[in-house]
This record gives sequence, structure tokens and C-alpha cells, in this order.
Amino acid sequence: MLVGCTGNQTPSGPEQHESRSVDLDKSESVRVELKMPVGELNVRGDATKFVDADFTYNVPAWKPDLRYHSSPSVGDLVIEQHGPSSSSGNAKNRWDLRFNNEVPVEFRIECGAGEARLELGRLNVRSVDVTMGAGTLALDLRGAPRQDYSVHVRGGVGEATVRLPKDVGVSATASGGLGDISVTGLHKSDDRYVNDAYEHASRRIRLDIQGGVGTIKLIAE
Repeated sequence: MLVGCTGNQTPSGPEQHESRSVDLDKSESVRVELKMPVGELNVRGDATKFVDADFTYNVPAWKPDLRYHSSPSVGDLVIEQHGPSSSSGNAKNRWDLRFNNEVPVEFRIECGAGEARLELGRLNVRSVDVTMGAGTLALDLRGAPRQDYSVHVRGGVGEATVRLPKDVGVSATASGGLGDISVTGLHKSDDRYVNDAYEHASRRIRLDIQGGVGTIKLIAE
């Protein structure tokens, strides 16, 4: 996620709402890049198209830019917020994104000041890379993955909570700069945290999470 920086504040205006979507095509997989310097980001599954997106904002400069390039092998989807990364106290910026459960996806998500709720466990995930600035992250990976995949999280100032499946092999490393690390449902094995299913699991999730100033919570359930 992009780190929220202090720039010239832009006043808010009337609330605007728009919906966008991308149809399913012949791309074998899709790289998804989300860039949201400030606001509330919600990602989950169960879309009938590749993605159904709803945007709500009241700063005109925050109108999201959605670009999709189709390819027989790997498609590319970029959703990006432009404009200032700070505004008046009543500013609103919210993205609600639903992705198709079956299309293989690689996520790269950059979010700054705000909240991110990412429910990715039902999706056909190939990789996840999250960079977060000042805010909170709730990452839910509970589900039945189609293949092994890796997750990288880089935190700034705030709290990161990652929920992990207990019946899928999980191996995690976590380090906090000036914050605390709380682990539930995993046990220490050398320099990593693993769950009971890890040794004999047919599918595995490898998680690497680094926090700045704040709290990291890993919960396997």
C-alpha cells in the first residue's frame, strides 16, 4: 500500500458512486494491481464476471482509474487512485471489489492511510504482495487453495491481522519493528511459525509479514 503523505488538502464535494466491471475472457491468469493512497478498500470473491467494482468517493480527484489489458496467457488489471493523499475530515473514499473465484490471480496491493479488508481465501490465489502505510489491515486467507502460494506483507504504522486456515499447511515468519506479535494456532519451529497440518499438507501457504510501528496478529482457525 502507498504511504499516505501530507500534501495539499483538497476539499470534499457531493458523494459520487460508480460501478465498473471486467468480463471473463481467455486470459489463463490475471495480475491485479491495486493502488489506493487513502480510503477504505474491501476485496472479496463470488463475482460472476472477472471483477465487479463499486466506488464511492466525494473528492473528485479521487475518481478511480481502471485499466485492463487482456492476453491469452496473463492479463493485467490496474485500479489506481490519483489526486492528493489527504483531504478534509469529511472526505470519503471506498472501493468494494468482488473477484471471480476461479480465475488464477496474482495480487499486488498498495494502500496508505485507511483500512483494508481482504477476504482472499475463496479466490484462486497464486501470490499476494501487500504494502501498507498508516492504517489497519485485515487479511483473511481461510479457504481451500488450488496450489501452493506465497504471501508478503509489509506494514507501516497500524495493525495487521492475518487469519489462516487450520487444515492447509501454513508456514509463517513475522517480525515487528516497534510493535507486538501475537500468534494463535501456530507453533514455533526454528525461525518460523507452522500449524499442525504443515508437515503432511498437500497445499501450503507461505507467509512473510513485517510490521513497522504497530501490532501483528496471526490467527489459524
